[in-house]
Amino acid sequence: MNLTSRRSFLKQTASASAAFVGASFCSSPWSRAAGANDDIRLGIVGVGSRVKIGGMGRNEIRSFRKVPGVRIVALCDVDEANLRPEVESFQKRNEKVAAYSDVRKLLENKDLDAVVVTTPNHWHALVTIWACQAGKDVYVQKPASYNIFEGRKMVEAARKYNRIVQCPNGSRAQNGYAEALDYVRQGKLGKVLKVHHVHFAPRCSIGKVGARKPIPSTLDYNLWSGPAPILPVVRENLHYDWHWQWPYGNGELGNWGIHHLDGCRLFVGGGLPRHVISIGGRFGYEDDGQTPNTLIVYYDYEPAPVLSEFRALPKDKSFLANAVAGKDTWGPNAMDSYQGIPVGKVIHCEHGYVISTVSSHVAFDASGKEIVKFKANTPPQNQNFIEAVRSRRSDDLVSDVLQGHLSAALVHLGNISHRLGKATPAADIHQRIAGNKEMSAAYERFQAHLSANGVDINKTPATLGPMLTFDPDTERFTGEFSEPANQLVSREYRAPFVVPEKV
Repeated sequence: MNLTSRRSFLKQTASASAAFVGASFCSSPWSRAAGANDDIRLGIVGVGSRVKIGGMGRNEIRSFRKVPGVRIVALCDVDEANLRPEVESFQKRNEKVAAYSDVRKLLENKDLDAVVVTTPNHWHALVTIWACQAGKDVYVQKPASYNIFEGRKMVEAARKYNRIVQCPNGSRAQNGYAEALDYVRQGKLGKVLKVHHVHFAPRCSIGKVGARKPIPSTLDYNLWSGPAPILPVVRENLHYDWHWQWPYGNGELGNWGIHHLDGCRLFVGGGLPRHVISIGGRFGYEDDGQTPNTLIVYYDYEPAPVLSEFRALPKDKSFLANAVAGKDTWGPNAMDSYQGIPVGKVIHCEHGYVISTVSSHVAFDASGKEIVKFKANTPPQNQNFIEAVRSRRSDDLVSDVLQGHLSAALVHLGNISHRLGKATPAADIHQRIAGNKEMSAAYERFQAHLSANGVDINKTPATLGPMLTFDPDTERFTGEFSEPANQLVSREYRAPFVVPEKV
């Protein structure tokens, strides 16, 4: 297909959408309240790629189009190759939609009620804050923020401008998790003793390109980089593999961990821990990824700790022969499990436990007998968001921005410990964590897993992150290692894409 220039394409779509807006909405001031009989007009920020993976925006387009009373009236993406096909899909359905490459221009559209943010992580906070300042409500994908500072600023912006901001994730989905949480909180199984999260799922190498990749002619790389420094593209899949590079993504903790850590946090009181420590590394292959693919994080909550274990390699190296760079080819049978689950949470209580997976939440007594399987009564998160936009009550949200911020903070705490860590001999790690029964057991499993995959940690030692002390009230680190840790609470921003101290 022959593409016109980005400027020409955006000019054409802007002209068409301007005529549509003029005909339909000129008589309606922005300040109108979204009533029960009014359509909620959405903009999607970050359409995503149709090549390989990386199209969460397209998923949200399909999802929100099914919600009654919702119209998608604007799309924004910094890559014309992503934007154009979606605009054309709307045109084929005779649905008018405005197209933008710059989110700042989209937010100037007064005929827009809310935005759905599906950009890379490093853009989440700034789009959310700008949208709140522009009088738009926000549905921002996980993890809510790229760092702890940004998450707090998102909360402040939502409150200051009286905006509805939803931060969806798997623990808030319509799947029975909320009902399981309520059951445990009622004391039906006694007090919570510990929460164990596992994510044993395949994540193959993203490959090694060896040299910088050319910037596609369809991409505005300045806008793509936004708050981050402008760096050479050193990854094969530009629109997805940023997840595993620190300037833009938060690794597996931010990609999958957030779905589970949010739920773990709720079972142990809903706040943030006082201490965190990690053991991890990127094992089994050498590629352009920077984040760990095998990781243990221990969150020192009182009275019950949270232990998180990630493994992206299979049970043993025999499965590696089927691995293809950038593709998850092993399947669930190739992965380890904990109490029978490769992905999910086990909430250990005095008189039993709850096993929580993506689609099933079941309570068992101490002997392992099933007590109750929980059915969902909560609404879908996108529908819940639209209902809260109408009611103007943030309390109606199943995952308000404050909840999104606190759960994303767990992602950042684990990553900060890892990033400050050092490659450490196995014997020294054993000695360092000897007093922590849960952490020591997890490390034994960690070693056995890597050994089964042909990784000798005596030759390729794991990174032991420092035990960090965190003050949940100030959201800053204190004590030993606090200075370098606090430097990672925020980042250095590239003007004019600066997350402000005062929103």
